[in-house]
Amino acid sequence: MRIHHATGSMLIALLSMAALATAAPVTAPAPVRPSAAQTAAPALWIVQAASVAAARRGVDGVGARVEQELDIIHGVSAYLNPWQIEHLRTRPGVRLFQDRAVTTRADLLGALTAPVVSTTNTLVSGINGTVASSPVGTVVTGVTAPLVSTVTPVLSPVTAPVVGALSAATATKDGSGVLALTLAYQTNYPMLVGADTLQRAGITGRGVTIAVLDTGLWEDTLQNYGARVLATRDVTNGGTGAVSGDPFGHGTHITSIAAGGAQNLGGGYLSIAPQANLVIVRAFDGTGAGRYVDVIAGLNWIVANKQKYNIRVLNLSFGAPPQSFYWYDPLNQAVMAAWRAGIVVVTAAGNEGPSAMTVDVPGNVPYVITVGALTDNYTPYNGSDDRLASFSSTGPTYEGFVKPEMVAPGGHMVASMSSSSYLANIDPNSMLPVEQLFTMSGTSQAAAVTSGVVALMLQSDPTLTPDNVKCRLLASGRPAINSSGKLAYSVFQQGAGLINAVAAVNSSATGCANQGLNIAADLAGTAHFGGPANQDSHGNYYIMNLYGSTWGTPASGDGLWWSQAYPWSQGFNWSEGYVWNSGYTWSKGYTWSKGYTWSKGYTWSKGYTWSKSVPWWTSSTSGTSATSPASIVDWVPNQ
Repeated sequence: MRIHHATGSMLIALLSMAALATAAPVTAPAPVRPSAAQTAAPALWIVQAASVAAARRGVDGVGARVEQELDIIHGVSAYLNPWQIEHLRTRPGVRLFQDRAVTTRADLLGALTAPVVSTTNTLVSGINGTVASSPVGTVVTGVTAPLVSTVTPVLSPVTAPVVGALSAATATKDGSGVLALTLAYQTNYPMLVGADTLQRAGITGRGVTIAVLDTGLWEDTLQNYGARVLATRDVTNGGTGAVSGDPFGHGTHITSIAAGGAQNLGGGYLSIAPQANLVIVRAFDGTGAGRYVDVIAGLNWIVANKQKYNIRVLNLSFGAPPQSFYWYDPLNQAVMAAWRAGIVVVTAAGNEGPSAMTVDVPGNVPYVITVGALTDNYTPYNGSDDRLASFSSTGPTYEGFVKPEMVAPGGHMVASMSSSSYLANIDPNSMLPVEQLFTMSGTSQAAAVTSGVVALMLQSDPTLTPDNVKCRLLASGRPAINSSGKLAYSVFQQGAGLINAVAAVNSSATGCANQGLNIAADLAGTAHFGGPANQDSHGNYYIMNLYGSTWGTPASGDGLWWSQAYPWSQGFNWSEGYVWNSGYTWSKGYTWSKGYTWSKGYTWSKGYTWSKSVPWWTSSTSGTSATSPASIVDWVPNQ
């Protein structure tokens, strides 16, 4: 789900930090200041230059104080007033970005109808005003879609994917479950992607570390985390301490899907990579709210500690609407730096589907693995009705890249959560308090499944590079096909199809991902890239040829053209035997033409002008807020 809100606690913290910034000692001679009447309260900004030292000199030169060093993007954060911003903009090589708000992505099952325990900070929805207070919340107004909407009735207190049967006393059937201890359950997402087969063969993620940057972690003893949690870091509001829990709940849910260690009485694991190691970085507060500066600081710490903890996988189940080209966004730059450092970055596509061009930051980074969501339609043993979740964001990106690369289970996902968490209290109908299990839907959960699969791949072959991991996932995907054997969804909706863990581990494919891209040049600013997608005069999206005299013309091939249709409530088989007659031409890029000026219309150098636009994020905005709060996921009903 995506919720748009600001919290009282964050406001108090920001004001306190602002007061510290304005009262801080000046470390370098400052220009002559204007009168007090010409100044305004400072706001948090990211200042970027050729190096951290150069960015620091710029901030010192206008009499402000550096709050954090962000080495990963050659920048710093600082509280700046409009006068300081104006003067910094005149300095060559300095770029400014006002801090943006981000929150975690969690999609809930039921309507928010029952009141829950009252406590402190107010949660504000951009749609319906005040919804609840945190950390356990009180409902103070009615809530309507798109925060939470009516869903298919739950047949029992436990929804699919809890589908295992251990005895006659605990028998279950599709779409239902029983009230029993956690150890009597078996989640079905390991089965849907083939992870259970690999686990029985001893491939469990052992020795591979997954970093989860989210809201923290509540360690249920049944999840058997123990010594597998190698390190934690709480970077909220500039912090540097250890993670002490997860008051929101989202991070716990995500972590337990990817690498929880719970087993049922039959020996089956409830997660994808149950013996992978973990590094937990908290960048979001007790209501799921966060800010760019903290997320970048978390990424900075993860990359700096990659070797120490053997961090090979990074799960990012959050996002915000794009407001610049992918390469200009400082959060995306940090994500690209993690990929270049050898970390496989897995991101959620977003929950704004099924409309086109709805993929979020950082999922719009062309290099990383961006994941959409599939639902089994509450029939885990019947694969013929599985479908793309309607909330799953789709591509292309504004630069023309096909996203998501693939889809993974993300509908009605049951995973670990404390019954005292914020999410459990604002949606008690989705909580099993005795079992400490919670049901949520979203591309956040689909990303977590994929991160677990990547850990299995890297245990099997530790020599794989991020590009090779992405290539093998693409080459092993199972796309949805219709009764005629054709693709049921375009590549803009499903990418290569449903992730297939067994085929990915056994794949020997190389060189089929990120073709034509150069991440070093991208980060250095010497070259940037566009993707092969375009849009015709009728609004249809298509894949362009990127070769010779046919460059820019529509490529031929199944699934490479999309009229933006979505087959509502229709399920399809996801085929392991489908052969892409055009290869993976849609996973390529081309060098951006520096001589071509793009504005908010996004005109391609050879093609049509995008009809959709977004507020453009530039360094020419004033010192007032240039962006509205963004979030990790929209609130959507379980599917």
